[in-house]
Amino acid sequence: MKKFSIVVFTLMSVTAMAQTNTEMKKHFETFYNQMKAQGDVQGVINAMTHLEILEPNQARKDTLAYLYLTEGMYLQALNTIGIEKNASDSDINVEVKAISLKNLNQPELAIEQYEVLFSRSPNAPLAYEMADLKAQIDDLAGAKANIEFGLANVTDDMKRSFYERQQPYQTSLKAALLYLKGIVLFKEDQVKNLDSALKLINEALAIDPNFNMAKISREALEAKKVKN
Repeated sequence: MKKFSIVVFTLMSVTAMAQTNTEMKKHFETFYNQMKAQGDVQGVINAMTHLEILEPNQARKDTLAYLYLTEGMYLQALNTIGIEKNASDSDINVEVKAISLKNLNQPELAIEQYEVLFSRSPNAPLAYEMADLKAQIDDLAGAKANIEFGLANVTDDMKRSFYERQQPYQTSLKAALLYLKGIVLFKEDQVKNLDSALKLINEALAIDPNFNMAKISREALEAKKVKN
């Protein structure tokens, strides 16, 4: 009799727990829809986190990481999906890892993820990002290869955002690639390549005279030339 009572109690507990989980799932699904309707991103994140605990789902986890990314919460995004290089990751998953690692100043790890994206869909914007990161770690040969690919495949409508000013702005991706080519050339040899680097940066400014980063770099290189 005692064993029978224990079995009944256990079954009742499991049933009650299942009902509770179902009710909670419905509650957070309703909460999610309401937060989405209100445009409350943090509310959507909270709802999805609860739903992920109640019913783990990889697609939901990927979306949750992407939401963290859009809110500039890069560490939280990586804590959600990890930083491992995984060939089976979705494109959005790899993109979240790449951008988050880049913004957390982990260029080597970010490059690994950008390489995955590039292998799936080689294009000029990705080539620029990879070249920029490789220049940061002094992989100048790798940066130059990416820049040449970018220049060969860039189109006039492609843009690249920059954030060194208080107000972010966009410039022509072709101008950005020419500018970066100049910077890489200068890093390669600051004496012999000074004039060549200036020429490339001037070409970038001919495309977009308002390219602030290029103007700052030109001023610095011109000052160095005068000093020499």
